[in-house]
Amino acid sequence: MTPPVLTTERLTLRGLSLDDADTFARFYASDHSRFYGGPTGPVESWRKLSMYAGSWPLRGYGPWAVTLTETGETLGMLGPWFPEGWPEPEITYFIDEAHAGKGYAREALRAALDWVFSEAGWTTAISGANPLNTASIALAKSCGAIPDGQAEVPPYGMMDIYRYTPEAA
Repeated sequence: MTPPVLTTERLTLRGLSLDDADTFARFYASDHSRFYGGPTGPVESWRKLSMYAGSWPLRGYGPWAVTLTETGETLGMLGPWFPEGWPEPEITYFIDEAHAGKGYAREALRAALDWVFSEAGWTTAISGANPLNTASIALAKSCGAIPDGQAEVPPYGMMDIYRYTPEAA
């Protein structure tokens, strides 16, 4: 399946590609990636890029590259996915630290939630967050997610679950 392209006021969400490898390498080399299985080197970050991109043909949905419409610069990755072992379908995300705090993640998350609820037919979605990842938790809550307990999320262990519904998104 070819991922649809979503646009917002400032962003374009497009399918992941090799053009995003540098953004993945930078993110996964950073300390912030500790909440996403990092830090890792460029070989492992390339594998993670491939894993996320592979969700589209396997599931019919997956994360997008989050890019600035004006320049095409990749800011991060965000979107729906449901890997083996996860408790249920999730919206996953990261934005490169150089672009944090500008509202890009919130703008992209709202577009992704609109898509999963209107186009993919989801009736609920979650985001799993390490309790120490306060930025991720704040983002989920800002888009209407409510705390919904904890769940085992392999290989990360117990995570706090934040639930989105069409009404709250």
